[in-house]
Amino acid sequence: MNPFEPYSRRRFLARNAMGIGGVALAWMMQQERLLGAPEKVIGNRTSFDLKPRQPDFPPQAKAMISLFMHGGPSHMDLLDPKPELTKRSGEDYAGEVTFSFVNRASKKLLGSPWKFKKCGQSGTEVSELLPHFAEIVDDACVIRSMHTDINGHEPSIWSMNTGRAQPGRPALGSWLTYGLGSVSQDLPAYLVLTDPGGLPVDGVRNWSNGWMPPIYQGTVVRPTEPRILNLDPPPELKGSLQDQNLTFLENLNRLHLKRHPGEADLEARIASYELAARMQTAAKEALDFSGESEATKKLYGLDNPVTREYGTRCLLARRLVERGVRFVQLFIAGQIWDNHESITKGLVSCCQKTDQPTAALVKDLKARGLLDTTIVHWGGEIGRLPVTENHGAAEKAGRDHNGQGFSTWLAGGGIKGGTVYGATDEFGHKAVIDKVSPQDYHATLLHLFGMDHQKMIFHSNGQEQRLTDNKPCRVVKKILKRA
Repeated sequence: MNPFEPYSRRRFLARNAMGIGGVALAWMMQQERLLGAPEKVIGNRTSFDLKPRQPDFPPQAKAMISLFMHGGPSHMDLLDPKPELTKRSGEDYAGEVTFSFVNRASKKLLGSPWKFKKCGQSGTEVSELLPHFAEIVDDACVIRSMHTDINGHEPSIWSMNTGRAQPGRPALGSWLTYGLGSVSQDLPAYLVLTDPGGLPVDGVRNWSNGWMPPIYQGTVVRPTEPRILNLDPPPELKGSLQDQNLTFLENLNRLHLKRHPGEADLEARIASYELAARMQTAAKEALDFSGESEATKKLYGLDNPVTREYGTRCLLARRLVERGVRFVQLFIAGQIWDNHESITKGLVSCCQKTDQPTAALVKDLKARGLLDTTIVHWGGEIGRLPVTENHGAAEKAGRDHNGQGFSTWLAGGGIKGGTVYGATDEFGHKAVIDKVSPQDYHATLLHLFGMDHQKMIFHSNGQEQRLTDNKPCRVVKKILKRA
């Protein structure tokens, strides 16, 4: 008898040690809803894979690179100049302030110590701390009215990354790859480039698949070599022997899947194994940029110890989207932009590390004709307050958390460059004009990828789940080239 043939009922009952008891147990578990069941999904979709899918309407973007700046970059020192704040620096702020650290709280206004100037043909004002971003400002839209209305890091990260201020939901990259699949079938659709200094705040939950099948989880590319472990098989298994083993394993997996139809986790696991085999060649080629020109490496700052590491990851991001990866996200160790003290030193360091590589990425994508279809995002989860944390000496001054108003920028993939959207009040405290919520941001991104945020649904626990969390939101059409 073929050992891989499905059991008949008689054979199962004869061989099962528990006999009728096993059948009774299974029936009771089903009655108590303790047995796994296939998820209901969009339309007639009954399987989970990364094959390319047609969007709802013609897309403007095909890929996205998110440069996430954990900690909350200080918008009034970088992208949102406030002359009134500078003019009244040192005075008491009359408005109500929510502090995260009351023991260090102060209502003394702190004007930016850095100068702003109009840059590019658009005349967008940019801080002197971002000289390289100033060179690409005409390709970017600066949104000055982001808000989560939450001051804490993790809840705001969850809002910006998953659509709701609570953990356990799929990240943006998971939603995009679930909805559209991947152009490349030899590389993961969703790749995460972590910092050699360690994980970002909230760790691996930043790229979680939540309640989606695990095939939609972000795949981590290690910050140091080897960037992906075990790409090479042992010498004794290389060649035809490995091919035979993989073919045999595939046959076993397919037979097992046939006996267990609708098992999403099983399907995802088999797809992951098959992808891992294909990655042995594709990933090594994608991660090897020894063939990149010296001019390109210098553009990204690989010749400078300060910018080399982040520049390397930005260059890898370009190579990955160039090869069909749908979503790439770069993270910073910890939350370096969380400048509670000594902001005159800490903020300078953050900008020196990231500004040149970030601008180089936009320039390089544009030169290669990829910027038109690749969205580049830069920004964090919160901003900073216009008042100082009272550390005594001026050089120790910092800024507390502010989720009521902050800045981010987008470039490429259908974004209207050389524009500024929205505004905070005269002190940079709260978004007051054309406010943009995380749900607005996500609806707009999905629109650029050709998807209606209301129609992209995943059924989980009997509920219709959406990236925009079923909340009222809008596509921000004024920042798009084509609405």
